[in-house]
Amino acid sequence: MSELYSDAYALAQDAADPLRALRGEFHIPKHGGSEQAYFCGNSLGLQPKSARRHVEEALDKWAMEAVEGHFTGQAQWMPYHELVRDPLAAVVGALPSETVAMNSLTANLHLMMVSFYRPTRERPAILMEAGAFPSDRYALESQVRFHGLDPATDLIELQPDEADGTFSMQAIERAIAEHGPRLALIVWPGVQYRNGQAFDLKEIARLGHAAGALVGFDLAHAVGNLPLRLHDSGADFAVWCHYKYMNSGPGAVAGCFVHERHARTDRPRFAGWWGHQQSTRFKMGSEFSPTPGADGWQLSNPPILGLAPLRGSLELFERVGMQALREKSLKLTGYLEKLIRERLPDTLQIATPGEPERRGCQLSLRVVGGRERGRSLFEYLATQGVLGDWREPDVIRISPAPMYNHHADVLRFIRTVERWPQ
Repeated sequence: MSELYSDAYALAQDAADPLRALRGEFHIPKHGGSEQAYFCGNSLGLQPKSARRHVEEALDKWAMEAVEGHFTGQAQWMPYHELVRDPLAAVVGALPSETVAMNSLTANLHLMMVSFYRPTRERPAILMEAGAFPSDRYALESQVRFHGLDPATDLIELQPDEADGTFSMQAIERAIAEHGPRLALIVWPGVQYRNGQAFDLKEIARLGHAAGALVGFDLAHAVGNLPLRLHDSGADFAVWCHYKYMNSGPGAVAGCFVHERHARTDRPRFAGWWGHQQSTRFKMGSEFSPTPGADGWQLSNPPILGLAPLRGSLELFERVGMQALREKSLKLTGYLEKLIRERLPDTLQIATPGEPERRGCQLSLRVVGGRERGRSLFEYLATQGVLGDWREPDVIRISPAPMYNHHADVLRFIRTVERWPQ
């Protein structure tokens, strides 16, 4: 038995963890009276205990102040979205003016493509990764069709060139070079949802811009997972959700980034009154005058009860910072990888890149023997209070989230797999 496999090792690592107190800030689901080993932060993050306080504050304000709650007291609703702007900008590495919380991820993707996918006869095409999350593909295909174009020729899906379905930067560079003269837009993930691969956003943006295309990112699996530098990346836009690593609740209000060079753009957009200049919004004029920056893409007044949990989550991110979370994440996921390779090589194959800089929290695992055995293991783990998630056709995703997972959870996962009655 190696040192890594011992209770003493796992407990010592957790005792020395400078972020260990964060776990106590969350509600941990129970299984059979004991806490779950919860590895689904890449699907739905756990509830911060502070979320209830912020939601109840909004409910109380509604009860006691009604419409006046927009303008009076604490946490006024009129500027409510501004309460999350600065801490959210810090998480994604952007200027506050480049960042806004609004809508849902796919709605934001469509809004961004109205402005940043402007196909021409010479440049009609979008480049994306094959095997993208279906909502992204549906959105991109529908936008291509909306412009009267043919997805068979104008939606270019780059196939992975590495084992386990991952992409080399060389393959991305070759695709951009090959299709560059036809590319209007590149839409790429920050972290690929199925295999957990992380990408060099700055390099992809550089290559895309050099080819004459605009570049946007879907950061659903990257925000709150990896330190991001969206402003420095040069990306034209990015969209993401807040219900995964950002722990803001099912269907949480999403996020959007628009680079400051587009702050006063005359690009077409689908406009709504909340994107109008705040100083003249209530004059109810007929001419739309957009707020400079990302705020100018807002449509309607923000859902206060939807934004409230995000405030609670961002308080935790402000307290510890993304760099500290990343350092813990590297240790946790590295520990998981080492134990799998040492203890379970005949049971589990890791489909996520081995280089830490090419992944976040998540390891995507395939069970030796095929899909049916994989599904059997996944269901067995759930009966033992060890919760990952399943992605077709054959992947179990295990994501140790540094906000609330610890080494003892990882060790519990390994031991539970070893007890699997195959």
